[in-house]
Amino acid sequence: MQTLNEISVQFLKGVGPARKKLLLNLGVDTIEDLLYLFPRRYEDRRNVTSLAKVKVGEWQTVSGKIISQSGHRAWYTKKHLTEVWLDDGTGRIACVWFNQPYIGNYLQDGKRVVCYGKVDIYKSNLQMVSPEYEIIDDDEEGSLSIKRIVPIYPLTRGVTQRYLRKIIYAALDKYSSQLRDELNVNVRNKYRLYNIKRTLLNLHFPKEFKDQEEALRRVSFEEFYFFQISALLRRLSITQKEGFSHKINDSDVMRFISSFPFDLTKAQKKVIREIREDMQKDSPMLRLLQGDVGSGKTVTALFGCYNAFLNKKQSAIMAPTEILARQHYENALKLSENGPLKGLRIGLWLGAMKKKEKEEALGDISQGKVDLIIGTHALISEDIKFKDLSFAVIDEQHKFGVRQRAILSVKGNNPDVLIMTATPIPRSLCLTLYGDLDVSVLDEMPPGRGKTITSIFDENSIEEVYESARKYVKMGKQVYFIYPIIDESSNLDLKAAEESYKNFKGKVFKEFRIGLVHGGMNRDLTEKVMESFKEGNIDILVSTSILEVGIDIPNATVMVIEHAERFGLAQLHQLRGRIGRGRDDSLCLLVSDATNEDAQLRLKAILSTNNGFEIAQKDLEIRGPGQFFGRHQHGLNELKVVNPATQLELLEIARNEAILLIQGDPNLEIEENKNIKKIVKRRYPSYLKMVSAG
Repeated sequence: MQTLNEISVQFLKGVGPARKKLLLNLGVDTIEDLLYLFPRRYEDRRNVTSLAKVKVGEWQTVSGKIISQSGHRAWYTKKHLTEVWLDDGTGRIACVWFNQPYIGNYLQDGKRVVCYGKVDIYKSNLQMVSPEYEIIDDDEEGSLSIKRIVPIYPLTRGVTQRYLRKIIYAALDKYSSQLRDELNVNVRNKYRLYNIKRTLLNLHFPKEFKDQEEALRRVSFEEFYFFQISALLRRLSITQKEGFSHKINDSDVMRFISSFPFDLTKAQKKVIREIREDMQKDSPMLRLLQGDVGSGKTVTALFGCYNAFLNKKQSAIMAPTEILARQHYENALKLSENGPLKGLRIGLWLGAMKKKEKEEALGDISQGKVDLIIGTHALISEDIKFKDLSFAVIDEQHKFGVRQRAILSVKGNNPDVLIMTATPIPRSLCLTLYGDLDVSVLDEMPPGRGKTITSIFDENSIEEVYESARKYVKMGKQVYFIYPIIDESSNLDLKAAEESYKNFKGKVFKEFRIGLVHGGMNRDLTEKVMESFKEGNIDILVSTSILEVGIDIPNATVMVIEHAERFGLAQLHQLRGRIGRGRDDSLCLLVSDATNEDAQLRLKAILSTNNGFEIAQKDLEIRGPGQFFGRHQHGLNELKVVNPATQLELLEIARNEAILLIQGDPNLEIEENKNIKKIVKRRYPSYLKMVSAG
């Protein structure tokens, strides 16, 4: 018998080949896909509010017959307005939609319709603006769309809510007897979880909201559980292999720590201990190092490079940009002259290097003539052959992704891998994305740093912002002006970096030295400008957000971020971290006329704290986990139902259960566990590819 993930949805009554093509836009190809297309929300239509009893200012569901419909251009907005009047026998309400004239083709006089939206008053009449709507046939009393809790699904062109409900109900009716529960009965009983048949029925057509909540809990636990098993299997696939045991004595550790011209923080010393312990083991290290901007991650990472050097091995640091790679290279060179890295031979590898430089570098790396190789993602190209790589650092992990770190980890003979991020990650996401890693945290800033004060201004106060910048430049300090785009856009009323650069140079700050960098410039010119700014030959640097990562200029103490609402919260925090690198206090001035609610929440959050971990949690709450890192993060890409931001407790329960399973049967070889291994491989094929690669 075919399984439900082998039966095409086109063979379900009411679908066929044409509608199957439409359903593919929703990711639905098989009967299983259809049953796992879950509602994005629910409407309680058990008691539709009569128009006589609706409450102004609240989101409500109403139903009535269309008594009139018109479309015209509204004089007060110049937008096309579709206006529909509903009557339910107890009262009337106007429903209006802007710039959606096609709605009039569907909402004809005499049709019954259900609308969901916020009830307002306009010219003494009840009104809903842009409500969600659904046409109800007269014979649909007691159907799937009225007088019950109604599921609301994601849609695509040509597919309606009523149609989806109808075919999902039909699929449940026809195929529910073929559903096979992939979650072990003992685990279900232990945590009082629904069986799969009851789960799917109550996710689609619950009689009570508590039934839907229990069904969501069941399917979320299942997803967390199998994903955590996949993460633990990935970890074991690497740690079960033999790595290199780095030996280092206490005096060498103390020599490294004491050779800096400043005292390391307690947090840095703690992380160095953790790295040392990992590197002494026979199995490869897999560790994530989280630290806020400026917390000293690079220093702790260099300890691993120093340790590899003492053991006559090679190390590598992979950075997300050439600017950051060159900065790491320059800093490491200084430390190798007469500091903690004294004696290390350091090489640079960039994709943009000239052919002759590359050939020379390739030879040096493969022959072991360099001890520490620093570069961009070009380090994982097939051309590079390390002589004896035993320690690798990946800086700004969220810029890369799981596959790239796996490729680097197999470049040497199972090297120790340290992954660094200056984007603090809430615990829930950390367990999800990096469940296969040990985690270290730098939660302490080096002493002697000045405070960074953040303020917000509207566009009308821009002269006040300019005056603050002018004042600091006259004090001998340097200033950043950051913009979200390069050129003026006809669609977005934004100041562009190039336009402002011209304005500053010719008018606003003509007495100062102005520089410009943006993503459209070539690498040589960008580096030339940055070097000039670093050396103090530029007073004000106008830039786009390419400065987000890695620039360290202590004399730059003012940052102005124009159109701050256009930046993400983490991005704003990263940008702000470019100042406050020295002993002087710094200013971060946000310029924004934000009206969007999410944008206002982001700006409120950035004003409320300088703590990156608090900001990360707020960012997660505002955006949700799916957008926290971007689509290239496999952990979030492959989770369909769960929300780590709101289900941390369930995630930890599922993870603990997965740990118990793997501890008892690390390779899932016991007969009753073999099926679990098949399930995990089927669900997360790309996530587990690295198991065989590793």
